[in-house]
Amino acid sequence: MDVRSDTILWAFLSDASKSEDKCVVKQKVNLTMVSVAKSILAKHVAVGDSKLVPGNEIGIRIDRTLTQDATGTMAYLQFEAMGLDKVKTELSVSVVDHNMLQSDFKNADDHLYLQSVAAKYGILFSRPGNGICHQVFLERFSKPGATLIGSDSHTPTSGGVGMISIGAGGLDVAVAMGGGLFYITVPKIMGIKLTGKLRDFVSAKDIILEVLRRIGVKGGRGYILEYFGPGLKSLSVTERATITNMGTETGATTSIFPSDEITKEFFKLQQREDDWVSISAGQEEDFDEVIEINLNKLEPMIAKPHSPGNVVPLSELEGKSVDQVAIGSCTNSSIKDMAMVAALLKGKTVHSRTTLGISPGSRQVLKYLAEKGMLADIISSGGRILESGCGPCIGMGFAPPTGSVSIRTFNRNFRGRSGTIDSEAYLVSPEVAVAAAIYGKITDPRKLGSYPEIEMPTSIDIDDSMILEPSDHPEDIEIIRGPNIQSLPKAIPLPEKLPKLNALIKVEDDITTDHIMPAGAKILPLRSNLPKISEFVFSQVDTTFATRALESKETGGGIIIAGENYGQGSSREHAALAPMYLGIRVVAVKSFARIHKANLINVGILPVEFADSDGFDKIEAGDSLEIAGIRTALEKGEKALTIRNTTKNIDIPVAYELSERERKIMLAGGLLNYTKEGGV
Repeated sequence: MDVRSDTILWAFLSDASKSEDKCVVKQKVNLTMVSVAKSILAKHVAVGDSKLVPGNEIGIRIDRTLTQDATGTMAYLQFEAMGLDKVKTELSVSVVDHNMLQSDFKNADDHLYLQSVAAKYGILFSRPGNGICHQVFLERFSKPGATLIGSDSHTPTSGGVGMISIGAGGLDVAVAMGGGLFYITVPKIMGIKLTGKLRDFVSAKDIILEVLRRIGVKGGRGYILEYFGPGLKSLSVTERATITNMGTETGATTSIFPSDEITKEFFKLQQREDDWVSISAGQEEDFDEVIEINLNKLEPMIAKPHSPGNVVPLSELEGKSVDQVAIGSCTNSSIKDMAMVAALLKGKTVHSRTTLGISPGSRQVLKYLAEKGMLADIISSGGRILESGCGPCIGMGFAPPTGSVSIRTFNRNFRGRSGTIDSEAYLVSPEVAVAAAIYGKITDPRKLGSYPEIEMPTSIDIDDSMILEPSDHPEDIEIIRGPNIQSLPKAIPLPEKLPKLNALIKVEDDITTDHIMPAGAKILPLRSNLPKISEFVFSQVDTTFATRALESKETGGGIIIAGENYGQGSSREHAALAPMYLGIRVVAVKSFARIHKANLINVGILPVEFADSDGFDKIEAGDSLEIAGIRTALEKGEKALTIRNTTKNIDIPVAYELSERERKIMLAGGLLNYTKEGGV
């Protein structure tokens, strides 16, 4: 029996007792439980309606969790603050992959902290060098039909095997590790029907770039993207994972594929056949909306600066000079990706004007390349082998030159994310990246010659020696805390009135968490030191922001004014934690990105949206504002609030969209306070 059939039966049995008309109930359940995503979610609902009506809030049980070191230190500090002696999940994994540069003690100290926490609290620890968290998790810990949340926005990578995998803030992950539920608003399901078969030199990356070309960076908000159709049969698990990984850039809650014979072969390769179950694909009538992509007609695509949604056919940019090429990241670093890169580079030389850096996704991938001689082909071409980590994707090494063009197989190309503020980053497939490296300019990869036949292995050597098991004697483990690790500040509950809010900054649409809390080699090592990292909030937008925010904190606090899709991109909780530390009490926008809004709620910052289309235009940076009746409104569930602009002497209506549980979190001063007080 596959997971969906089991779920339909489970839902039928649970509902049948409520009605004598069992046939009607069964028919209704089948109609609402057919998609892969709904079948898994329904089986994990613990609070709310398992019929999964879009827009309703549900609390789901989480089977597995994932953290990485850039967000993990804070997540585990939060977990420690709960006072539990062990994680309560089926499986929790901590991976070091982001802060790999050890230019001083900070990153090294954080890694020791993470390793000791994992040993003490029952968490598997993937050591530095073992690989990128999403690639490692896909290979060794993904499980069809299970639920996963991770403190990284690209956690949906494991949706490639038929797993509900959702990116979240570190505090949500900490609560799940403690046995708490994860709450989401039930999304709609957007079915993406794939027909045909990819032509030579067109890859899975081009599929997701085409999805982004059609729906953009906002079109997935409020949806799960679920793939179905005859085109699935030509896509391997790692190709599917490329697609689910980058589905995050549409704003979707997650992306998912069915679990079929191709999935089974992947688990057989990983020597984890016992983890595989069949989950049948949905049908066209099972989705709220359907997009069809004919793979036969797809051509190489490219995302221009500075958005993953700025996608055009590659032919529009052919001939543009290229200074740097970076291949890897959690999007394109699998055995198949790297084998293709090695085959295309074999016997060729990287152009003299271009540098090429390659980051294999995991130790498993790197070891395979070495054993098969493919590593030699890459090195002989002039390619530089970088660590199996995130590296260039988040500006941690291999930053491009001033004013340069960087071609990347990554998932994001926000301004400055590469580590160089004025570089132009373009997102492409591995095939297009190799062509750019060889020719020194954007080139159709079909000019490279015959398409290599990549023979995938039927068996590989599985070596988990760099994944450390937790201690059998946790009572003997001492948590190691370096001097850069600072204790958590306590969130302050909202008062009845905020009499003097300074409008500290006003920003436009599509502000990312990279804008709010930049990454890079200078800032990422400060993730466990909130006072220090807070100095860099909005530093790429306004270098005076942090100083002015601290001044406003002493006189009442600050407010951020923004346009559409505020907080898109990375799940980084510090984009909410650091503003909270700086005294931000409210963020008023036209609309929010999902994870960032949840993070604001979790730290006790009130997220409100302008009720009128011109509300945004009625506030300027520097205006003095006040909001009255906040606690009363939250206690009564009255959504309407008024921002009084005392500088302009006008009233601006705003509203919040919070569930009853989220209102209680706000009243408690954040999720940590709420959880410690016994909230669920």
